[in-house]
Amino acid sequence: MIDEVSAVLRQASAEAVLPRFQNLHAGQVEEKTPGEVVTIADREAERIITPRLMSLLPGSRVVGEEAAAETPALMDELDEGDVWLVDPLDGTANFVAGSPEFSVMVALLRHGQIVAGWLLNPVNDHLAVASLGSGAFIDGARIQTETTFPNAASCRGAVLTRFLPEQMKDQVTANSSRFSAILPGARCAGVDYPAVATGNQHFVMFWRLLPWDHAPGALLVSEAGGCVARLDGSRYRPSNRQPGLLVAQNDEVWDTVSREPPLL
Repeated sequence: MIDEVSAVLRQASAEAVLPRFQNLHAGQVEEKTPGEVVTIADREAERIITPRLMSLLPGSRVVGEEAAAETPALMDELDEGDVWLVDPLDGTANFVAGSPEFSVMVALLRHGQIVAGWLLNPVNDHLAVASLGSGAFIDGARIQTETTFPNAASCRGAVLTRFLPEQMKDQVTANSSRFSAILPGARCAGVDYPAVATGNQHFVMFWRLLPWDHAPGALLVSEAGGCVARLDGSRYRPSNRQPGLLVAQNDEVWDTVSREPPLL
């Protein structure tokens, strides 16, 4: 099924996304919620992906970002049966701005557990995939996170502050000098998660947790050997949308960023 879903994502990319990249016209971008945009590419990609995923796994259902925006009840019962999570265009603001840092992403949940994930960068055709218990791969090559332990002064990573409460933003600012670099993030989970999995950065911290944004990348990092956990240390589960998630190359980095000394 890994190859079949990969083909679906590439088809949606070729038909709905890439023809509009740096080629959007008036009326093809609109504000979905305050500060968040949606484009014709988002909606058309989801329309291509949804029926094809359902045909690959009879009895499954699809929860796509754009469909859920119209019908929020679709996000109920994510812990029941086989559920596909679809982010047809993660990093839409980047896409609209002409930046190549966007992704087409899918995850498969089985009774609430993430069992497979796909993250496709349409511009360079880099494909990251992971399946539960079988590892993580980018463009067919197995990836493994670093197991070494950098001290706090050597750690560099991203803290996504846009949705953070003001008090937590102040804490991040106050504590950021303890680390090598606090980065702004790519504004695209489909870029930030692979950056941790491949060692380009040690960690990333998210606040808002929409399931289609995080399930594919969470499995990728976990299967590569990284640590994905809520800020209280509990396991991430897509059906739980309470805010706060810290993703790190390994357990020791997670502990360093969260506790020794604390970032937050």
